[in-house]
Amino acid sequence: MPFGEIVIGAPGAGKSTYAYGKYQLFAALERPIAIVNLDPANESLPYPCAISISSLITLQDAMNEFGLGPNGAMLYCMEYLETNFDWLLEELAKLHDETWVVFDLPGQVELSTNHDSLKNIITRLTKSDFRLAAVNLCDAHYITDAAKYISVLLLSLRTMLQLELPHVNVLSKIDLLSQFGELDFNLDYYTEVQDLSYLESSLPQGTKFAALNMRISELVQEFGLVGFETLAVEDRESMLRLMRIVDRATGCVFVPKPEQAGGQVGLLSDEEAELPKTRKPNIYSLFSSAAGPIGGVRSDVRDVQERWLEAKDAWDEHESKQLASSNGKH
Repeated sequence: MPFGEIVIGAPGAGKSTYAYGKYQLFAALERPIAIVNLDPANESLPYPCAISISSLITLQDAMNEFGLGPNGAMLYCMEYLETNFDWLLEELAKLHDETWVVFDLPGQVELSTNHDSLKNIITRLTKSDFRLAAVNLCDAHYITDAAKYISVLLLSLRTMLQLELPHVNVLSKIDLLSQFGELDFNLDYYTEVQDLSYLESSLPQGTKFAALNMRISELVQEFGLVGFETLAVEDRESMLRLMRIVDRATGCVFVPKPEQAGGQVGLLSDEEAELPKTRKPNIYSLFSSAAGPIGGVRSDVRDVQERWLEAKDAWDEHESKQLASSNGKH
């Protein structure tokens, strides 16, 4: 049963960068991974691509053939992929069953909010025994503006309702957030989507848009579905934590080699005990991944706030010294 994730988000949210970061992380963990590029306009891929929609159709093909603009051509490409779904399934069948599959999607938000082709493709993938989760990347700087934050909440909610998948919303580029000034509230206010009525004073007053934003806020809170994780792609601990969250969303349990989990092997049968060390089932990791809390460095959003907002320079200096010391030992 293949597992994977659908990576979506607005243009510039960091989808391809995240996909490449995940590829590098999985390579370091010796975990099989394949990236599927489903963006027909993405001509310069930063990652090794196992499957690309450009082998089937490109954005330029659709624009030239039908005289469409970029957005119309993008919708046509997705409809063409839906029609030729067997091509995608045949390409995916060439991958090993244990390979984690990352689907890198275009940035046009209408594909994941109100256009049916992507939803239909996902439905057919799940019927083909793929266990998928949606990873929705949202640029973290939007939380510095109340109106933009509310729009991100609405967009995330609409995407969750449209795709009907286990869903992980992510504030990406959290390491760059300090460049946009101080937040009105602590970071956990935004990640946990706490009482949105407090945003009213931060909205432009005396306009109809302030009232509209508050009605949207009430709608989001009535559903009670939206929340956010944080991500700094260049930070290993941030990537590891998000990996575990997405694993859990899909029901996938990655069992590392015993020595990677501190050697806690657990109870083994006589046959298993005779296996080489690297092949012994790691029962401790299995059950801690499936049922235990997701811990690790900066598992608390308050620690994320300290690292990237309150004491970023001090942490950068500390980690630079640690890296220099580590390199000196080698």
